[in-house]
Amino acid sequence: MRHDEQVRLIKQLCAHLDGDTNVDAGGLRLNPTSTYTDPAQADREWNEWFRGMPQIVGLSGELSEPGSFLTNNDYGTPVLATRDDNGEFKAFVNSCRHRGAIVETDERGTKRRFTCPFHAWSYDSGGALVGLPKPDHFGDVDRECLGLRALPAEERHGLLFVHPDPDGVIDLDWLLGEWFNDEFSTWRFDELELLTSDAYDTACNWKLAMDTFGETYHFTSLHSDTLALSFHGNVQCYDEESHLHRMILCKRAIDEMRKLPEEEWDITVAGLPVYWIFPNVILMPFEIGLFLVRAVPLPGDPARHVSRVDFYLRPSAVEARAHLIEATDLQEMAVNIAHSFGGVIRDEDYVMGASQQQSANAGALDNVVFGRNEPALHHYHNTYRAMLGDEPLPLLQAVSIND
Repeated sequence: MRHDEQVRLIKQLCAHLDGDTNVDAGGLRLNPTSTYTDPAQADREWNEWFRGMPQIVGLSGELSEPGSFLTNNDYGTPVLATRDDNGEFKAFVNSCRHRGAIVETDERGTKRRFTCPFHAWSYDSGGALVGLPKPDHFGDVDRECLGLRALPAEERHGLLFVHPDPDGVIDLDWLLGEWFNDEFSTWRFDELELLTSDAYDTACNWKLAMDTFGETYHFTSLHSDTLALSFHGNVQCYDEESHLHRMILCKRAIDEMRKLPEEEWDITVAGLPVYWIFPNVILMPFEIGLFLVRAVPLPGDPARHVSRVDFYLRPSAVEARAHLIEATDLQEMAVNIAHSFGGVIRDEDYVMGASQQQSANAGALDNVVFGRNEPALHHYHNTYRAMLGDEPLPLLQAVSIND
């Protein structure tokens, strides 16, 4: 993030703290609880947004050398993503062209060849069929036509995008917009290395998981013994543009940092940037790395999803702090940060998500209320509605019993 933008945002946070104010959506909105339970809507979301759009499968650092790979089975199509011998990012349907068995079963690693366990057909990192046992027995086949089927793939800003449909189109100029394309280029995500990876299977709709990251109003109550110790609750910056939005949560460290000259101000010390990539991705860069959260629905069950919570470390952060703390200790500290933050999501936020889902499933409440201090929730759900062709939720100046 450019330093002038960091200063602008930090000044906003300070003004909120000094004035006991917060961001203001200009009114309230009522959100139908059916958005969390409707099977028809869930089917449309799955087919149009998850099967029908490019998905982030990881970061560049996970494919650090030729032959490195990762697999993903979240979006209906088994994916094998690789760094080929020329250093290019590639993605394929992870299915053997012989009889369709899954070729690579490991989650990640480095291999020169990917060999199907069924009949030992093998493929290189570029997807070419390079091994076919007993070809004289099998019959005459054109190997050039039987490589792994390619999937659309693009690497940008250190993020790895794959479309689960072989005939799909990736348009990152639209998905990230001019704003994120510009700002992401300053974060150096390509330098990050994966440190921890967790998955939380939770009995709530994936949009309830996204809602968790949309406000800090709950910090002093739900997170009183965890995040509230490091963050000021009910204080944030918020900006949106079309289907994009960015929040800045307010860290308590801002209280001391604001005493420094502006040229020494750092947004990752004063706050926590939270970027939303439609429909289901949260990126949170901070001093020593990045949290990547992806909430993935389970087809056929609107009331359940899996959240993947990955933490990436910036090696240069270890080097920069080597004079303050042993590098191995910093690594251990980073793992503890990752597990602690993931635990807050799993044991506090998602417990509330499951509680909300139980209420939504009962059908006893027609709507829930989004407050003036929760603009990201307004934006999330009006963006979802726009993408489905529905009218936006109206902005209300008050909510009464008649509503």
